[in-house]
Amino acid sequence: MPGLIIVGAGPLIGRSVARRFAREGLPVAVVARGSATAEETAAAVRGDGGRALALAADATDEKALRTALDTAVDAHGVPDAVVYNAGLIRADRLGDLSADEFLATLAVNVVGVLTTAAHLGPRMAAAGRGTFLVTGGMPQPLADYLSLSLGKAGVRAATDMVAQELGPSGVHVTTVTVAGEVRRGTAYDPDDIAEQYWELHRRPEADWQREVLYAR
Repeated sequence: MPGLIIVGAGPLIGRSVARRFAREGLPVAVVARGSATAEETAAAVRGDGGRALALAADATDEKALRTALDTAVDAHGVPDAVVYNAGLIRADRLGDLSADEFLATLAVNVVGVLTTAAHLGPRMAAAGRGTFLVTGGMPQPLADYLSLSLGKAGVRAATDMVAQELGPSGVHVTTVTVAGEVRRGTAYDPDDIAEQYWELHRRPEADWQREVLYAR
């Protein structure tokens, strides 16, 4: 049964989304930079009675990421849903980062989205279905978060172009722009945010959007 592939399966949004989709019966493949993080999220899914495959790959390592995505497809088939949730979040201002450091943030926040979409998108388009969701943020750029602000702006542009490529074939591509700090027990509880991802996955084509702002 085709299911969910999530890239960036940490303890907050990633884990909550994985558990939410698994509760609907979808098998889940979780990809995280560290094997321990991937296995912890997979174990949380299994603890709910779901099926989960844990895979370790750095989103900036193209070969490793593509290999992990292929492993997930081999295990569960072409996915019904893909969530790109990897991100490098830190405070930095103009001049704080070297060029190499800045490029490293873009590799996680933007290039990984395009790698994932290029690798899985054509297969989803050929199947004529699917949802490709990207975790965004920073609805307004802030000088205290320069690299993140630019990265999330890049996510919006990347998602829009991926949607132009895949949307006509029946794949819903959108960004969920989370407008606050994600913490459990707050207005930005990851379990509540995960409900938005599930709703977008189930949304009919007539109601598709390129960007959804999650603001509380």
